[in-house]
Amino acid sequence: MDLKELRRQRRSRFTGSLVPYMGYIIQSGVAMVFLLVLIIFSAWYTALLRDIPPNIPIRWIMFVLLVPAAVHSSFRTYLQTPDTIFLLPQGHRMREYFAPSWVSGNVWKILRLAFILITLWPLYIRTEESPRGLLATLLVLILVKLLSSYGLWRETAMLSRPAAAGYNLLRWAVGGLMIAAWLWQPSMRALIFILILAAAYVAALAVPGRHAVPWERLITMEKNQGTRALMVLGWFVDVPGREQRVYARRYLSRWGSGLSWQRDSAYRFLLTKSFARGDVFGIVLRMAVLDLFLVWMMQGSYLGSGIYVFFLFLMGIQLTALRKLHSESFWLTVYPLPEGSKGKGTIQFVFRALLVLALLTGLPLLLQAGQRPLEVLATFACGFLLAYLFKVRSTRKEARLDEDDL
Repeated sequence: MDLKELRRQRRSRFTGSLVPYMGYIIQSGVAMVFLLVLIIFSAWYTALLRDIPPNIPIRWIMFVLLVPAAVHSSFRTYLQTPDTIFLLPQGHRMREYFAPSWVSGNVWKILRLAFILITLWPLYIRTEESPRGLLATLLVLILVKLLSSYGLWRETAMLSRPAAAGYNLLRWAVGGLMIAAWLWQPSMRALIFILILAAAYVAALAVPGRHAVPWERLITMEKNQGTRALMVLGWFVDVPGREQRVYARRYLSRWGSGLSWQRDSAYRFLLTKSFARGDVFGIVLRMAVLDLFLVWMMQGSYLGSGIYVFFLFLMGIQLTALRKLHSESFWLTVYPLPEGSKGKGTIQFVFRALLVLALLTGLPLLLQAGQRPLEVLATFACGFLLAYLFKVRSTRKEARLDEDDL
């Protein structure tokens, strides 16, 4: 059996299943908005480079943006549930199958990392008193990326799931310490620290027991990766057959329980519980925390306002994916929901969530309300207006769908 050819065929099959949606993405209004945001960002970034605010915390900005890009890792193995039977006899040869996954996963993420670094570099060299070299910085980041990818692969194969969770935290700590040392310490001292820490981390990864091939975990990871790809497509076009991941999150178990038990609020109750236990909540939460941090760091400039609006737009895009939830649920066809309550409930939920996010992520701006009252009010007004525009767009789209059904 040619395992490399098997993986290539599976990758081609998955890629081919996405091709029919490319035309819809190009025609999508959301795609045009992304293009508009890119143009606006380019113009704003150019203006920022011409007139850089004093005392900009460039090292912290570099740290916050580069650590996730360098440490986050993932792989597409394209494994399927029947492989636990049909590929099990090939377990001793599976390295041939997995090697292209590891290489391709790192190549694309290194390219993404290089893009982020090159985008930040003009701002970095104009604000940093003693900037590092671009090539040296890129090599350090590539080292962190390869080390993180190796760590993720070892974590996946560990026998103990608590141990894997602990090593996951260790991987992020090691990557963050390496990048922090490079940004804040002298070059030679930072390199010595990075090499010693890397050696210690590799030695620590050799301690826990591991599966030769963690079939079930790799299959679960592949399902999650495929679902995430389809979720991104779902921002632009209806994609059938998307599975939803479910997280326990017991600390949110009471959220939505106070809704009145009536037919009109039945879908709102279901949507609230689904949001609290789904992927979208985690994505939006991470965006909100990052938004809060960056707005707090840049609260005294127009850069903070731009970051606030930009992240609110991204969170709005994520929240609009909620209208795809339960789109193929059998029980919603059985339960007598009022006509139109599904679309109306989703629009109201997304609008209210965006208003709450606009208020919470803008709290750091209030620290400057005494010095820049008009700018702060204008920024909040833009956030609330953006939430309203999302509501208007969703309402019109829902109306068009209703017309098509007639």
